[in-house]
Amino acid sequence: MTEGIPLPFSFPGEWRIETARQIADTVVGTVLEVTRAGGEIDIVKILKPKALEDSFRGADFMAWRDGVGCIRLIARSGDLLLMEHAGKVTLRDHMETHGDGHATRIAAEVLAEYHRPSDMAPPVGLMPLSRYFKSLFEKAEADRRDGVASPFIEAAELAERLIAGQRDIKPLHGDLHHENIMLGPRGWLIIDPAGLIGDAALDVANMFSNPLDRVNLTRDQERIASMAAIFAETLGRDVRTILQYAFAYGCLSAAWHEEDDNAKDRDDELAVAAAVHNVLQQA
Repeated sequence: MTEGIPLPFSFPGEWRIETARQIADTVVGTVLEVTRAGGEIDIVKILKPKALEDSFRGADFMAWRDGVGCIRLIARSGDLLLMEHAGKVTLRDHMETHGDGHATRIAAEVLAEYHRPSDMAPPVGLMPLSRYFKSLFEKAEADRRDGVASPFIEAAELAERLIAGQRDIKPLHGDLHHENIMLGPRGWLIIDPAGLIGDAALDVANMFSNPLDRVNLTRDQERIASMAAIFAETLGRDVRTILQYAFAYGCLSAAWHEEDDNAKDRDDELAVAAAVHNVLQQA
């Protein structure tokens, strides 16, 4: 039987789901913890229509990664995803008890694991960075037209140069942060990939902005420099490249928040981007 699912909803019979309970409801989808025949506990996500394209890209990424550093996609059916249960401890939980530096090291180890080469060809539908940065490019163009000198313009010009000179192009999580890294029976794994393809250095950019509400961390220039050094070592890249992607991403995220009329998070992201920019100027 199923519990907590509004009728007439039903699961595919071959999934053998016996019980289900809702554990989260996000803009992307409703998340259910399910028990399957034999006692196995997994996750079902019911995708919401406005996020289907993004969610399908993420599902393609999970299928391609096939459990390497990432939760396994067990099955999919229409707008339903059946996935491995990643556990209940987030990297943010771990950070609170073991420290930010230790959490960054774990993130770097997870990154290296899911970036491992695969014998399988990458999914064809992953989003390239030229599309991913669309909101930043549009915001910068609007500011140019309005005669506004803004960090969005500098960030957009930098993003264009970074995209033109990409290296180590591969499938990317695209939304890596402290609550998308989970500790479970198989160790630390990523969840909720966005499904991008591009320069590996982009994949750590969001870490600098997180946890977004911990302004004592995200605007700390010593922390920014330390994170950049760790991720540069992990990826075998120049520290400046890591910081450039972090600055461009911070302004991109601020542009998204402005589109959503979320002035607080926009300003928080711009403050992080400014701190990253200061470190970049000294690198």
